[in-house]
Amino acid sequence: MKITAAVLEEIGRSGPYAQTLPLSICELDLAPPQTGEVLVRVAAAGLCHSDLSVINGDRPRPVPMVLGHEGAGVVEALGEGVTDLAVGDHVVFVFVPSCGHCGPCQAGRPALCEPGAAANGRGEMLGGGTRLSRNGQPVHHMTGVSSYATHAVISRRSLVRVDRDLPLPIAALMGCAVLTGAGAVFNMGAVQPGGRAAVVGLGGVGLAAILGAAAAGAETIVAVDTLPAKLALAKELGATHTFEAQDPDLAAKIKEATSGGVDAALEFAGSARALEAAFAMTRRGGTTITAGLPNPAAVLNISPLALVAEERTLRGSYLGSGVPSRDIPRFLGLYRRGKLAVDKLMTHQIKLSDINEGFDRLHHGEAIRQVITFEEAL
Repeated sequence: MKITAAVLEEIGRSGPYAQTLPLSICELDLAPPQTGEVLVRVAAAGLCHSDLSVINGDRPRPVPMVLGHEGAGVVEALGEGVTDLAVGDHVVFVFVPSCGHCGPCQAGRPALCEPGAAANGRGEMLGGGTRLSRNGQPVHHMTGVSSYATHAVISRRSLVRVDRDLPLPIAALMGCAVLTGAGAVFNMGAVQPGGRAAVVGLGGVGLAAILGAAAAGAETIVAVDTLPAKLALAKELGATHTFEAQDPDLAAKIKEATSGGVDAALEFAGSARALEAAFAMTRRGGTTITAGLPNPAAVLNISPLALVAEERTLRGSYLGSGVPSRDIPRFLGLYRRGKLAVDKLMTHQIKLSDINEGFDRLHHGEAIRQVITFEEAL
C-alpha cells in the first residue's frame, strides 16, 4: 500500500531544520504484515530527543529511515499468528520489540532483548528486513516502529492494547515519555514514599519522572534544568525545589536544601556533565539513575572512591527498566485517577508537514512534547 511518511535522508544536516529540511515528506510503499506483525493506522506520534539525536548525528542510524518511536494507533490488519488483537483495537507502540526467548526476556527484562536491540541497530523489523520501500529500494525502520507515517507495520511484540475511549495523543505519550520517565521512578525502587528525589533534565521524559516521583509519594522533589519555563512547569507538576543547571554551586545548594543530598537523582538530559551533576547531588548511600542517551563518545568522570566509601549506586535505565505490557496499563490507571497528569506534558499538536519546524522547537527547548496527529485515525 501507499503511505505518506517523514523520511530522514541524511544524518547531521545543520539547522534551522525548517529551512534545511532533514525530514522529507514523501510517498512510500508499505508491504503487508508478515507473521507476528500488525498493520496499524497511526493516530498520534510524539517528537522526542531520541529522534533528534538521530537527526543531528549523536546516535547514527542507517538512512534513509522513517523516524518516530513514540506513538499510538488503530489496528487495520493482522499478520499470520496474531490472534490476541482485533481490527479496530487501539494500541500503543513500544520502541524495543521483545522476542520473549533470549536471556534478558526470560529474566523478565524485555527492554534488554538481544534480538530486538540487534534489529533496531540495523533499522530492520524483529522478523528481519524492512517493510518500507521507495522506488524498489528499502527504507529503514526506527526501532521497528517508524511512527512518523500515516501507517506502520509493527511487530506484535511492540504493541500494547489500550481502551478505545482513551485519547490517542495521550496514549502515544505512554510509549516513551511516561514509560521511560515514570518507569525509571517506579521500577528502579530508588524513589520511596517520604523520600528525597531529584530530576535532572526536564524534557518530556524528565517531567514524566517528576509526575512519577509525586505519584510515588516523594516528600522532596528537586527539578534541575537550564530553562526557567521548564522549571516553572516542573513546579506545577509536583517539584518542591527548582535549580538552574548552570549554577556552579548546584550540588552544594541542593545538598543544603535537602539536608545532605537526595536519596535518588534521575538524569534525563543525555549529557555526561548532567550525569556527573546528578551523582554529585546524591547523599551518602544514595542512588543515581540515568536514562539519558549522550553521544557515544561522551566520557563520564566520577569518583570511584565515592562509589565505595560512600556506598553510592549508579544505574542505567532503558525503557523504564520495566515490562511495557504491565507498566503502560498501570500508568494509564494512574492517569485516569488524576495521579499522573500526562496531558500537561503535551504542549503542541502539529501536522506531519510541520515536523521539521517541530524539531527546531525541540532543539531550542521551546516545547515539551509535540504530538503529530493524523485526523483520519482519531
